[in-house]
Order: sequence, then structure tokens, then C-alpha cells
Amino acid sequence: MKRTGVYILKGSRYYVGSTSDLEHRLKQHAMGHTYTTKRIGSWTLACFIECKTMDEARKLEGKIKRSKNIARWIEQPRTH
Repeated sequence: MKRTGVYILKGSRYYVGSTSDLEHRLKQHAMGHTYTTKRIGSWTLACFIECKTMDEARKLEGKIKRSKNIARWIEQPRTH
């Protein structure tokens, strides 16, 4: 089942991304097809915040990336 939203990966740092197909996107990261997460090494899915549309997900992704405390989003996940 395709899930649209924002995901946060945790490795040696955080990676924030948005997707309309979470399973496929996580496979891409695991296979090293994403340059930025390929360099992190080992990572885990820390949080997924489901959104109704990709436009909403992209806006939320930007908001999280501008946030000074990404961990706050992991501790208090929300549905948008």
C-alpha cells in the first residue's frame, strides 16, 4: 500500500524526505540509490508523518528541515 508523507531517517545525523510511496523510497535508500543517505551508512526509520497530498508533504518536509529541533518531530509525530 502506498503511503504519502514525510519520513525521518536516523543515522549519524537525521535525513528528512517526502514520498508518495514509503516502501519504495526506503528500498531506494537501503540500496544506496540516494547520495545523501548512502554516505550515512546504517540508518533506521525514526518517524513517518502521513499527509493527504504530496504538496502537503513537501511543505511539511520544508518546515521540519528548517526546524532547529528535528528530534521534536520524532517524539511527537502527527498526522497532517
